[in-house]
Amino acid sequence: MKICFPVQVDEGMGSTVYNHFGSAPIFMVVDTDTNTVSAINNRDQHHTHGACNPMKALDNQRVDAIVVGGIGAGALTRLNQMGIKVHRSQAETVGANMALLATQSLPELSLQGCCGGHSTDGGCAH
Repeated sequence: MKICFPVQVDEGMGSTVYNHFGSAPIFMVVDTDTNTVSAINNRDQHHTHGACNPMKALDNQRVDAIVVGGIGAGALTRLNQMGIKVHRSQAETVGANMALLATQSLPELSLQGCCGGHSTDGGCAH
């Protein structure tokens, strides 16, 4: 299973989860089958609000789930339509969130939990 995390800086499992999917500079992908971690540069980082293209952002690489601090409704809808579950981060790092995901302790996001826009620092405007 491939789990994706938006992050600011590639620090492997110690990477801090970024507060917004679409504007994160990097995505860390944890492959639970091979126990590897890889990075994907966000190919759609500077999109306008509501125009995030998740597959472009992920460089067309498939993942099974995403763990985020925040995400817009359009991106969440597109990801869900592709069968990708999106969970709300409950810990600071990729590794800590992986431990929570393993115990099914990360809530799945719905449209009601989405961001209302981008803030000036690229994060979510909650």
